Amino acid sequence: MSFTLAVWEGPRPADDAAAKATFDTLVAEFMGGRKTPPTMLVRRYVGELITRWPDLDPGADDDEDDIPWTDSLLINNASGPLFRFGMVFSRYREAADFAAERARVLGLVCFDPQDERLVT
Repeated sequence: MSFTLAVWEGPRPADDAAAKATFDTLVAEFMGGRKTPPTMLVRRYVGELITRWPDLDPGADDDEDDIPWTDSLLINNASGPLFRFGMVFSRYREAADFAAERARVLGLVCFDPQDERLVT
């Protein structure tokens, strides 16, 4: 089981419904078949996440206990201003709290696609 967050560069939506609409638009534009290089701010954000917990190592057996990410390389989940990433359920609370805090500090929007709500 996993938990997903989305983070994007842009103005903060007024409410959850506006955030859902923005998320859907960004997914359609940036997560389709065409990849766009991540923005510098999104790259910085991903860098901060993997500084805290490195990318998964496909050859390591102990990653699942130590690293919250569901896949690797984490930057491959970014396109343009949008970054969508998964965390293993057993570690998601700690990782999601850290991820939301770093997004807030960097001025990025953090959104929970499962519950369709902004994360503050």
